[in-house]
Amino acid sequence: MSAREYLVALGFGANLGDSAGNIRRAVAFLGARGVVFEKISSLYSTKPWGVEDQPDFVNACAVARTDLAPRALLALTQEAERALGRTPGLRWGPRVIDIDILLYEGIDFSDEKLVLPHPEMSRRAFVLHPLAEIAPDLRVKGSTIYQLCQKCRSEEVKRLTSF
Repeated sequence: MSAREYLVALGFGANLGDSAGNIRRAVAFLGARGVVFEKISSLYSTKPWGVEDQPDFVNACAVARTDLAPRALLALTQEAERALGRTPGLRWGPRVIDIDILLYEGIDFSDEKLVLPHPEMSRRAFVLHPLAEIAPDLRVKGSTIYQLCQKCRSEEVKRLTSF
C-alpha cells in the first residue's frame, strides 16, 4: 500500500448486454475493494468512437480517492473488467465494460501499459461531458475539463439518466 491517498478520475463505457448495469456493477466492484467514490456522473449515450459499426455506448465518469498507486489501480480495473465478462477483442470494438484511468491528481505517468493523464481524453466528448458534469474545474495540462468540453462536439453525447 502506498502512503498517500490520490484523487483519480475514471471513465466507464459499455455497449453489450445491460450497459448501464455493467457500469454500476463496475463501480460497486471497485468500491468494495477500497476505491472511495466521491462523485459519479449521469449516464450518457454516445456514438461509437474508432469502430463505428457497433451499438451506441453508455458512458459515465467518476471522481474517487484511492491509496493505490497507478499500476495497482490499473490491475484492479482490469480485474473488474474480467469479473464482469470482458474478453480480449477488437480495439475500440464492442465491449461489456471498459474502465479507463483518466487522471491521477498531481501525477504524470507513462509506461508500456498506462499513460496519465489519459492521452486521448481531451478529444473525446464521451469522456469530457460526463467529467465536466462532476468536475468542471479539474485541470489537464493547463486547461480545465470545462474548457476542454467547450471545444468538443456535443451532439454525439446525450444524457440518459442519473447514475
